[in-house]
This record gives sequence, structure tokens and C-alpha cells, in this order.
Amino acid sequence: MHKSLKKIRFSIKPSMIEKGNPVELARSLSIHPLTYQELPFDPEYSQYAGRLTTEKLSNVSSNDQYWKTRQELILRHTGERPYEISGPDALKLLQKIFPRDISKVKKGRCSYQFACYHDGGMITDGLLLRIDNNRYWFVQADGDLFSWYKANAEGLDIKIHDPNVWVSQIQGPNSMKLLDHLTKEPISESWKYFDWIEVSIANEKVIISRTGFTNELGWEIYFRPQNNSEMLGDLILSEGSKMGMILTATPSFRGRRIEAGLLSAGQDFTKDTNPFSVGLGRFVDLKKKDFIGRAALIKSDKNCRSWGLRVQDGIALKGKNIKYENKIIGQVTSSTWSPFQVCGVGIVLLDNADIGPGTIIDVKCTDNKIRKGEICTLPMYDPKGEIVRGINKDIPNKPKPWIGIKKS
Repeated sequence: MHKSLKKIRFSIKPSMIEKGNPVELARSLSIHPLTYQELPFDPEYSQYAGRLTTEKLSNVSSNDQYWKTRQELILRHTGERPYEISGPDALKLLQKIFPRDISKVKKGRCSYQFACYHDGGMITDGLLLRIDNNRYWFVQADGDLFSWYKANAEGLDIKIHDPNVWVSQIQGPNSMKLLDHLTKEPISESWKYFDWIEVSIANEKVIISRTGFTNELGWEIYFRPQNNSEMLGDLILSEGSKMGMILTATPSFRGRRIEAGLLSAGQDFTKDTNPFSVGLGRFVDLKKKDFIGRAALIKSDKNCRSWGLRVQDGIALKGKNIKYENKIIGQVTSSTWSPFQVCGVGIVLLDNADIGPGTIIDVKCTDNKIRKGEICTLPMYDPKGEIVRGINKDIPNKPKPWIGIKKS
């Protein structure tokens, strides 16, 4: 443990505290090995997958974090939690847990996956890496999948454990330039989106994947117990800072992931939503047999009720705060301000599928004022995902304001 962590004081969000001492709560949660990099910036943390994830840092504003992500380079230490599933029956269990065909995931590739309950409600999502023939990592978002694995593994020859791996994200237009600088052999030109590879950085073998949660060009690094995480983390931050890198928290990705339509587990989907209702039906293979939730999903309504939201001059208040013709029609599940579109942006879950993109609604905002908003499609721009794949290399040098709602 880095010496500065011995005196760490955590700022815990009130929502995390139900009973007991918040300091003891902080001690009971796992902290990223590079947390010491955040300490000079008055960090605030929330609980995420049994770990602490950084919500706020004082080194830079939310708007500046957004622009750094879109124009240059950011480093973010995440709370995502990898679990390892290995053994002769590893594939058999994962085929049962996830609604996509896991056998199609080859070694060296990643796959977006989510798990459902028997009634089709969603548990959480994440990134599956096939490490070897009978060995997988599932890097999960917030939620409890470990118990779900164990509950459905009876009679199978497998091992399910926490490999004590930590994830950091390097995102932004300069991310591949930094990667090529850090590795002995440039790989960015041959490296495909959703690939993972083991590379050498400063004579350390590390696993990295061409993924992230910003929908910008980027990669993620997985610190294993055998890695010198402090040396690697300090090197990445030091060399990255020469290219404009800053250390960031949640605001660096919230705006971009909302604009891109990347859903947040526990917010934009829950146990009460199924994949079709939140627009993730394309990741369900109903032709695949015997996965948990299949029977319920076959019978479920296939209409999407999850859309984007733009708001004039304000940020939508999360909750049942959207009305159409004076009737509540759904809820805001995620929201923030977009410095690029110069408007509030959000994700909404409507009560039914009769209302969709183009609908003008009334929105209660974080300042308690009622403003006009418009339901829109997701993603809000870059519909083909050309930015994250490195096809579209145009870097926005100024805002492109949303035209807004025409006044009658």
C-alpha cells in the first residue's frame, strides 16, 4: 500500500450511510491501488460493486473534464470489479448466465454482456474477456453477480473467484498516441475495438483492452497483483500529462456516455426493466437455448421505452419529473450538462411506448424550475460509433449548440 493511503480520509456520500461509522464503512470497502494520486484533490467517493469510485475531484471543473475527454486525454481510476470464472465448465456456466452466445468470444476479444433474472429483469452488465480456453474475466458494473454465479453453479466443475484486479481508463483523442509511446512496439494501428492484449510497459506485462465508458477513443489497463501498480500508474500519469492528460472523476464520462446512449447499471436499467424496454434487445439471442430469463424474454413486450432527452437551459432532475399534456409519462434516469451541445442531456424511461423521439415535454430541473425538453434518439450524435473506433478523428474545438425547441 502506498504510504499516503495510511492517512487517507474519505468523503462518503450520505446515501452510502445507513447505520454505523462512515469511517468504518470506508475501511470495509476496497480502494484502488492508485487512489493516492487523487488525494491532493479533495476526492469524494461513492460505493460501486463493493469498491470505492471517485465522484468528485477539486483539480478541475466538470466542464473542463468533459472537454479534456473529447479533445485531449484523461485518466480515471474506476470501481469496476473483475471476477474470474475458470475450469472445464466455465463456458457452460456463462452460457447459462448471459443471453448472448459466449462461444463466439475468442481469446483476445471482449464482449459486452448483461445478466438477467428468471423474470427477465436485469442484474448488471459489464465486459467479458476471454483470457484462455477455459478462463474468463467478467468486469462488472455495480451490482452483485458473484452470488448469482455461485447460486447457478451447482454440479459444475468451475472456480469462481476475485483475482484482485483493478481497472483504470485512459480515454481521449491522444490515448493511442500515449499507448504507442508507453509500449515497446506500436499497436494502435492494428488494434481493433474490443480487442484485449498483453503488452510490456516499463518491462511490466500488463493486460489492456481497447474499451471504455466514454465512447471516445481509449483503452483500459488491468492491474494484477503481480504488477507494480504504483510505478505503472505514475508513469502513465507523468507521460500522459505531457500530452494534456489530467486525473478525473465521474464528470469526465457522464456527459459523453449519456450522449452516446451508454446505460448505467442500477440507474438506466434495473431489476424492473428488461433488455428490450431499455433498448438493449439487440444483445439478446433468443435462438440460444437455456439461458436464465429466456422464457420470460420471449413473452415480453419488445418495444423500447428508453430514449435520450435534451433540455433548454437546465439539467433534468432525476425521478418522475417529466410531463406531457400535464401527465407524468416516465422518469429521468440519468442527467447532466453537455458543454458540447450547450444544453441539459439525459436518459429517460417512459411508462409506455406510445411517446417517442421528437415529443416536446415539460421537465422539472435541478433548480426546481420547469423547462421544455425534447425526447431524442440515442446516441445523440455519431450514430455509427466512428469516434470510438478511430474512424472519425475530428476533434471538436468549440461547442455545437443544440438549436433548441422552436417557439410557437
